[in-house]
Amino acid sequence: MMRRTGTWSGLLGVAAVIALIVGACNEKTNKVKDLLADPGKYDGQTVRIAGDVQNSIGALGYGAYELNDGTGTLPIVTEGGGAPARGAKVGVEGTFRAAYTLGVVSRAVVVEKRRVTR
Repeated sequence: MMRRTGTWSGLLGVAAVIALIVGACNEKTNKVKDLLADPGKYDGQTVRIAGDVQNSIGALGYGAYELNDGTGTLPIVTEGGGAPARGAKVGVEGTFRAAYTLGVVSRAVVVEKRRVTR
């Protein structure tokens, strides 16, 4: 009787590689409530959030807008490309900057690096 342990270990190895590739392709989004619950943990880190644009203002390629992901609202600052229109659905990658925490209120901003309209 032939042993097939080599075949199974080879298949498991291929499955592990596929799982790593799929995991790397799926960019995890952060929840605004999690960012604001522990702003020090994320300060200076690259974060990704997605949601609806609430308010926006832009001029000369710069802008700012509020993004609501259903768990909270966070201001986004752009350094180029202006701001999306109110009501737009976007995904944003940027640097999280904790401004301050006073009691139970935390204020922070994300400096936009990349934006995707959904």
